[in-house]
Amino acid sequence: MRIAIVTDAWDPQINGVVTTLRALVLGLEALGHQVTVLHPGQFATRPCPGYPGIALALRPAKPLRKALQALDPQAVHIATEGPLGWAARHHCLREGLAFTTAFHTRFPEILHAATRLPTSWGYALLRHFHRPSSGVLVPTRGVQDLLARRGFPNLRLWTHGVDTRLFQHAAQMHPHPLTEGLMRPVALYVGRVSYEKNIAAFLALDTPGSKVVCGVGPVEEDLRQRFPHVRWIGILPRPELARLYAAADVLVFPSRSDTFGLVMLEAMACGTPVAAYPVVGPDEVVADNQGGCLHEDLRQAFFGALATPRSAARARALEFGWERTASLFASHLVPVQAADRGHRVVTPASQTR
Repeated sequence: MRIAIVTDAWDPQINGVVTTLRALVLGLEALGHQVTVLHPGQFATRPCPGYPGIALALRPAKPLRKALQALDPQAVHIATEGPLGWAARHHCLREGLAFTTAFHTRFPEILHAATRLPTSWGYALLRHFHRPSSGVLVPTRGVQDLLARRGFPNLRLWTHGVDTRLFQHAAQMHPHPLTEGLMRPVALYVGRVSYEKNIAAFLALDTPGSKVVCGVGPVEEDLRQRFPHVRWIGILPRPELARLYAAADVLVFPSRSDTFGLVMLEAMACGTPVAAYPVVGPDEVVADNQGGCLHEDLRQAFFGALATPRSAARARALEFGWERTASLFASHLVPVQAADRGHRVVTPASQTR
């Protein structure tokens, strides 16, 4: 099957959406599909307000339309709700083409954290964006329930996966130069250093040992000044990140607004248990404390995670393989000429080779 994936999140951005989509493309190609990604690097761009490291496509409607017409895809998936996503949505509706979409990020909560804009406004806009979609792919049942309560139609469950070969199990913590000299236990945060991640809740914890932050973002300088005792190490290549996970005693995931939290799976795959709040995302990834500890008191979650066997964290991560994830995604795609936009079409890989 010829698949076009339209996304506003792609290299050189570093975040869970990009990681998920890159792995998805490899998984789909392994199943015999022909995948083309349309992303900001192929268009004129401008920096995203408040996130200068993220480039957004500038007036992409016409060039995107030409690109889609040249590709003549059999299925179109719109992964994000940015300028490219809106342009692809407009093109498909104008041409009468069916398409699927995905809900990766809780933008209403992000906007509320940054600007105090009511979340109801943001969800109203996203509901409008996704309404004509033949299937809105969501990563957890918690997100599915959240969007169903807000009136989103055609929701389809599509969980994410982790590369368990790259993120290998470490039965014991492995030393790493970036954690050298730090007191144990080492508590790690990995992700964007941004408004919605609630990182201060982690950094302010009264816990023994040391804290490490891996990532960059718009609130980094402020947090560096407020928490000078923290070791800040910026961005690492993914193989090096795997080594860092293995060097940590616990990954602390303080976000209350992520839809999934891929870094939790990566840490657990390395045997590093997770401490998080019992909210949408962690409640299904960590799953009843199988891969760490969930608690409304993040300090209690920290100590609970330390008591979790590293083998248990790894075992939980092994339940999220990318082969199954890619197959599930393909089963949710619809032919662009599908008459019934609510119908789900399953296409065996053997028929697409």
